[in-house]
Amino acid sequence: MSTPHNKAEKGQIAKTVLMPGDPLRAKFIAETFLENPVLFNDVRGMLGYTGTYQGKQVSVMGSGMGMPSIGIYSHELYAQYGVENIIRIGSAGSYTDKAKLYDVVLATAAYSESSFAKTMSGFEGDTILPSAELNDRLRASAAAQGIPLVEGVIHSSDVFYRHDDRKNPTYWEILRDEKGCVAVEMESFALFHNAAVLGKKAACILTISDSFVSPEITTPEQRQTTFTNMMKIALGAAE
Repeated sequence: MSTPHNKAEKGQIAKTVLMPGDPLRAKFIAETFLENPVLFNDVRGMLGYTGTYQGKQVSVMGSGMGMPSIGIYSHELYAQYGVENIIRIGSAGSYTDKAKLYDVVLATAAYSESSFAKTMSGFEGDTILPSAELNDRLRASAAAQGIPLVEGVIHSSDVFYRHDDRKNPTYWEILRDEKGCVAVEMESFALFHNAAVLGKKAACILTISDSFVSPEITTPEQRQTTFTNMMKIALGAAE
C-alpha cells in the first residue's frame, strides 16, 4: 500500500486531510489540535499525522512547495490511500488592500499560467474550481467560529522569485484587475486539478503572510505557528 513518498499503511490516513506546505506546520497542527496524533509518514521529512478533532478522525500532512510537489502527494493520497477530501491550508501574498496581513482567504478558483494540468491530463484551461461542497463547509465553519473570510480567485504561480520586467501595470496588477486574483500562492491549481481528474474533493484556505500593496511581512516562525484561525476553520470543516 505504501508509495515511494509515503510509508503509511492502509487505514492509517483519514478521509479528510489538511495539507499545509510546510511539514513543520503539519506537526504543529497535530500536536496543538489533534487528540492522540500518530505519525504515519516521515519519508523525506514530509510529516503526516492522524488523530481526532472533536470526535472526527482527521489527518494532516505537508505537501512541500509548488505544484509538482503537491501534485505527487495529493495524487497518492487520493488514488492510493482512499482520501476523499484535501483542504490546502497555506500562506499567500496579497494583491489587494482588501486582503490584509493575517486575513483568511477562501479560494473560489485557482488561476495559473502553469502547464501542470495540460501535461498531466491534456486540460487546456487556465482556471480550475474547488469543491463547492467543501467551500460551503469552510464557510459554515468560519461563520460558526466568528472568523471573517475574504473570498476570491487565487493565482497559483510556478515562480516565487519572478524577474521584474518593470512594466506598468505590473503582471500582478493585471492578474488582479483582469483575472480577479486577490492573492498568490503556488499549489492550489494542481491540487484542484488532481481532485477533478480523480473524482475527489479539494479546497484551499490561506492566511495572508505578506503583501504586494503593503510592506508588512510575517516571519517564518509566525507562518509556522500563528495562522491558527485558518487551521481552526479547516478542522471545523472536516467530515
